Amino acid sequence: MAEKLNGVSVRKTHSQGAQQSKIISRLEKRYHDEIVPELMKEFGYKTSMQVPKIVKIVLNMRLGEFGSNEKNVEEATKELALISGQKPVVTRARKSIANFKLREGVPVGVKVTLRRLRMYDFLDKFITIDLPRVRDFRGISKDSFDGRGNYSTGVKEQLIFPEISYDKVGRTQGMDIIIVTSAKTDKEAYALLEKIGMPFVK
Repeated sequence: MAEKLNGVSVRKTHSQGAQQSKIISRLEKRYHDEIVPELMKEFGYKTSMQVPKIVKIVLNMRLGEFGSNEKNVEEATKELALISGQKPVVTRARKSIANFKLREGVPVGVKVTLRRLRMYDFLDKFITIDLPRVRDFRGISKDSFDGRGNYSTGVKEQLIFPEISYDKVGRTQGMDIIIVTSAKTDKEAYALLEKIGMPFVK
């Protein structure tokens, strides 16, 4: 059951006999209220538990050769924290690769894994605010599913995110965005993301 609390949607749950309030984003509310019934009808699911959902979103900034510079790592970490609203972790090379001048332990990227409220809030903002800021944007590819119901896309520069100040950016930095769903097929995952509002190329 959902109700309003100071203008914010709240879903009531029961835990250990006590009633608790769980704040949910507008996108999560629309998923439960509108998208779940639509997907149940479209795919003939017998219960709402069968309906695919978004499990997590992983944001990853790959640093490449710039990872050997501590300042670059700090800037990327700070920017990803601003974009995601969550503290990122630094990923490091597991082994040395001479051809790529890569040494074991050197930072190769920063990433963050979003779940629940932050996941829905990020996706809502990504669809409605961030992607429309991409120059000459015409939609995202339908061909980036992995065969297991997960979807990957990317952005070429962090400047599409309004949290990032153009004057404070030392260099442009791209980002990978992986949306992990519980869907068993790409067809189901596509239907889920399309109904959520992902602007796929027509």
